[in-house]
Amino acid sequence: MTGLRRRRLGVSGPEVSIIGLGAMGMSDLYGPADEAESRATLHAAIDAGVNLIDTADFYGSGHNELLIGQVLRERRRDEVVLSVKFGARRTPDGGFQAAPYDVSAAAVKDRLAYSLRRLGTDHIDIYRPSRLNPQVPIEETVGALLDMQQAGYIRHIGLSEVSADSIRRAAAVAPISDVQIEYSLLSRGPEATILPALRELGIGLTAYGVLSRGLLSGHWSADRELTGTDFRANSPRFQGEHLAANLRLVDALGRVAQRLGATTSQVATAWVAAQGEQIVPLVGARRRDRLTESLAAVDLMLDQDALDEIERAVPAGAASGQRYATAMMAALDSEK
Repeated sequence: MTGLRRRRLGVSGPEVSIIGLGAMGMSDLYGPADEAESRATLHAAIDAGVNLIDTADFYGSGHNELLIGQVLRERRRDEVVLSVKFGARRTPDGGFQAAPYDVSAAAVKDRLAYSLRRLGTDHIDIYRPSRLNPQVPIEETVGALLDMQQAGYIRHIGLSEVSADSIRRAAAVAPISDVQIEYSLLSRGPEATILPALRELGIGLTAYGVLSRGLLSGHWSADRELTGTDFRANSPRFQGEHLAANLRLVDALGRVAQRLGATTSQVATAWVAAQGEQIVPLVGARRRDRLTESLAAVDLMLDQDALDEIERAVPAGAASGQRYATAMMAALDSEK
């Protein structure tokens, strides 16, 4: 596994492993996690050749950065390409503030300062706003990021969940390495306008939610109980008839996976990677066994017959329910 293939994130971005690791679930939003196992999983990922680690300053209200910082102290810094998001604001009880995302020029510098300290590093490889604030022009946010890049505190500028128009406006201010957005067999929205814009501008895409928050893992069951700390308890795709319909799609994908001699999650991940050389899937493994399963997807080569079969099993637009609750969907520039 140490020979994981690499892909470059756009024409200006870093070279990263063909699969990255999203660390959110090790601290937040997916229910309890085992911290020792999380650290072991981060080490195992780096040992396997995964160099792209994605986090955010608001994952666990800073806990995720502290966790990764512990691991970084035991590794060489150049083994890891750190991708960090900022902008969301938390409350002491673990909730999220309803106020718009804080992505002003002043917030860029302030949030970056805290992230550098928690991570124990003098630079972040890719720094990005997690969402846009309609009251703050994207040019202001990207301009401040460019200042921090020129000062040496960040290496590359990224974006997250933005529309094609916003991507073009941002790229007119500074080179953009990649856009992070949910992209999976159940979330095909980026294909309409966002992916074409990225290809035109030479910008990469880091795809989160490639297993649709676990739905496409092949391990989900209709009777699984979700705790109050698991945001999927309020996610439309995990509710009632939506869940039943989505699990039927997963069953169909599972039959394709069986024919290919792979697991459902491996096929779902390999499908995302097969959509273009500028696309890097982020897997959210919290345990070493799930990481091992996910990384095997890099060896799964999908020919056109396999891709056609997957498309028949899970056609574009077949997902039942929105990917976020209505209020959260309204905050997504990428959905406009």
